[in-house]
This record gives sequence, structure tokens and C-alpha cells, in this order.
Amino acid sequence: MPELPEVEAARRLLHEAFTGHYLVDVDVRDDEIVFEGVAPEVLRAVLMGARVIGTGRQGKYFWMVLEGGPTLVLHLGMSGGLVETTPGRARAAHYYRVNHDAGAEGGPRFVKLALTGDDGRSLVFADGRRLGRVWLVDSANHCSRISRLGPDAWQELPELTQFAESMAKRRTPIKALLLNQAWLAGIGNYLADEVLYAAGIAPARLASSLSGEEAGSLRRAITQVIAHAVSVDADYRQFPPEWLFHVRWGGGKGEAFTTEGEPIVREAIGGRTTAWVPSRQK
Repeated sequence: MPELPEVEAARRLLHEAFTGHYLVDVDVRDDEIVFEGVAPEVLRAVLMGARVIGTGRQGKYFWMVLEGGPTLVLHLGMSGGLVETTPGRARAAHYYRVNHDAGAEGGPRFVKLALTGDDGRSLVFADGRRLGRVWLVDSANHCSRISRLGPDAWQELPELTQFAESMAKRRTPIKALLLNQAWLAGIGNYLADEVLYAAGIAPARLASSLSGEEAGSLRRAITQVIAHAVSVDADYRQFPPEWLFHVRWGGGKGEAFTTEGEPIVREAIGGRTTAWVPSRQK
């Protein structure tokens, strides 16, 4: 599932393509699941001719602000992706396989929304499994799903004292707490495993059991892991070779090892399949 770095890459693509420009072509496909509470013809009428004045993101949600009008909010879900289809510069955010899933004419399949700006740049939102969501709100500040989120894990990470105090009150596995979007927004399964691996903390440890030093190690790991993933637009090929990300699922034979040969254990923690290294995480 796309997590904070992947969603930030999509937001940057949206921002770069349309901020300061008018939308001159809008294609909205009929899909009452993906488009929540807004009919295709209504959404097209809102977007057509609108000037984009900015974008934003909180956790795994991102949005596009229209001048004098509503805000378009997008959630990629597990299968959505934003893809640039401008001739000569087509590209996809790296997490999305649409560049390997072309339709008969070479473009992406499963397109739900296609937008073109007044300078000719075009983007599409595609979603083969229809797990993403797109809707309109008056503003991001008035969106209940966004207001329920905790601080953004990249841009609003609490200072160490507050961070440690918040964990000290939680008798829940630290992996489950990291996945709690109301506590900290943007961290999903692979990021949670990566930061716990980097910090040397076992995922089943109760959050309240972490020492001040361990809380500091975890906070540094969150900062460093997310900062790097964001800096490379979530291109996993540019993640450091020692990251758990590259080896967490093994070679398809059931067993998995770190680059140093340490066994990786996979088990359900916090309701999610978790990859961790007992010899390193205590």
C-alpha cells in the first residue's frame, strides 16, 4: 500500500504539473466506488476551467486546491496511482506499476480521472482494483478524514520529550502504534518494519516499555528513513541496500535473510504481517 513517501511523490507530481495553471481538459470515468459522493458530470464541471492554486498532503491523503472553489482530495488506497501521460515526458510514481500495465494504445489502463493543464501537461489517476478514493470538500481543514489524523510523520514529528511521553502511555505493541494513523500519520507496514529494524526494537514490545534512549533511537529512525524515501520520490531502487525493504519477503522459498545473513522472521503483529530480525531487534 502506498505510504507517506509514495503519496508525497504523487503530490509533488500533481503540484509540479498543475499549480498556477488552468485545467483545460477533464475526463471523469463513471465509478461510484472511487468517486465518493460526486457524480462524474458534477466533478467534471467543477474541474473544467478551474485554476489550481496549490496542493497539500497529510499522512496518506493528498489534495489539489482550486481557486475560488472546492478542494479535490485523493487517497491512493492499495492500488491507485498518479501517472504523467504528457507526450515526451510520461512517467509514473515509482510505487505504481502502471508503466508495466499499458493498455492497447500504450497508455495506462484502469484510468478513473484524466486532467490536462493549459501548458499541455497531463496526469491520470488510475486504479485497477478500485480501492482508491476521490472526493470534493470545501477545504482540507473541513475534511473529517484528514482532521482525524495525527501529526504527519515527516513534517510534524513531535519533539523527543512529547514523543516519548506519548508512547509511555500506550500499552500496545509498538508496531501497532506506528500503524495508528490517529497517533502518527503516514507510516504503513513497510515503513513501520523499516524504522523498527533501524532502531533495533522488536515490533511486539509494548510502546510503554521503551526507555528514553530507545524512544530517541526510534524517533531518529523515523526521521532518517522517511527523509531518504521522500528524497528519492519513493523509488525503492534507490533505497539503501542494507534496508530490510529489499529482503523482507526473501527469494520466494519461504526463508529470508538480511544482507549480513541474519534470519528474518515474519509473523502477524498489530494485525499485519511483520518482518523483523530477532538477532538485532530486542
